[in-house]
Amino acid sequence: MASDLIPLPARTLRLGMTLPYSLFDANGKLLFARGQVLRDSPLVRGLVDGGAWVNADETVEYQRALAHRLDTLVMQDVPLSDIVKADTSFRMEAPNAPKAEQGPREAWSDLLLRTHSLLRETEPVDFPARLAQLRDAALKRLHAHPDATLMLHVFESGQEFGDYSARHALLTLLLCDLVARQLQWNPALIEALQGAALTMNYGAGAAHDRLASQLDAATPAQLQALAAHGDRAALRLAEAGVTNPVWLTAVRLHHEAGPGPLSNRSEGEKLARLLRRIDLFGARLSPRRSRGAMSGAAAARAVFLDELGQPDEAGAALIKTVGLYPPGSIVRLANGEIGIVFKRGFSANEPLVAALIGKSGSPLSNPVPRDTRLAAQAIAASLAPAELKLRVNLEALLKL
Repeated sequence: MASDLIPLPARTLRLGMTLPYSLFDANGKLLFARGQVLRDSPLVRGLVDGGAWVNADETVEYQRALAHRLDTLVMQDVPLSDIVKADTSFRMEAPNAPKAEQGPREAWSDLLLRTHSLLRETEPVDFPARLAQLRDAALKRLHAHPDATLMLHVFESGQEFGDYSARHALLTLLLCDLVARQLQWNPALIEALQGAALTMNYGAGAAHDRLASQLDAATPAQLQALAAHGDRAALRLAEAGVTNPVWLTAVRLHHEAGPGPLSNRSEGEKLARLLRRIDLFGARLSPRRSRGAMSGAAAARAVFLDELGQPDEAGAALIKTVGLYPPGSIVRLANGEIGIVFKRGFSANEPLVAALIGKSGSPLSNPVPRDTRLAAQAIAASLAPAELKLRVNLEALLKL
């Protein structure tokens, strides 16, 4: 039984939902049968926070239903206590029912599960085509609403360490695509970079997730297991059907590409260097249980200078693309307000900010747009995500 189980990402389950699949622990022990309602309990809260296991043969059915699984109360950030009291039973749709348009957060949750599942399959079937479908779905969202998509992904990646590897893969894909287009690379090179961004840690996802969720530093055994994971990822990708040598080289060398300009490198080495800097940037924006996420500006400074303390071409291209304060990062304004960057601005240090907390320290009833080109509304400090002591209404922000 256990060999047929696959893990669900953290936060996939919701209190009050009717299960469309049975839940198991990692050893294959049945915890809840399909059709049961998840009532509030310490065990259920642990499953919500840490994920559970489901039968692989139920996955397709689950993913079909996932597009509609977040009910209106959850989408509106209604407190869990109210959700438990409400009738939030999850009903599977009829096979021929028309699909409703997904909202941004629904789409993010869907993409997160698809990424997690595909990159964890031990014997993937038709891997390149399915990965291309996942890539295209993520990039369709990005190209339609780049700032809103960045804000959502950067903010949510900075809030929790659960399912780190899948979140990191998607965020790396989005950033790589934007930077490569800013650099005006040719479509074939961009496509190879997109594939490498999603799969650079292929086969090491479980190890990365364990590291993100543990309080202690990595053990020698864990470090040994992660050593040369680029080589192993490239080998596994080739076995799964990836034939693009530039893509495979970028994955193999993404921890080995040293400092220096992007020119005079092979295509694979050029991609590896850019991938390495974006990998570092995304990792610093994301927390682990053992440490908090960095502020947007601190993460940007970490990639602007290379390993020798010199300005880095790849890092500079990233900052030029997303700004010193990327969408989704938290800032304090000169007037004392605290807010979130929701749109890139006219320069790297002048984005548009939505004020969330007033100068008095009290939350504002609605996010208020601020233009940081104005002296009174200029950014005074970049804050780490943990410094925002407020439940953020992302739906209201996305409407901006």
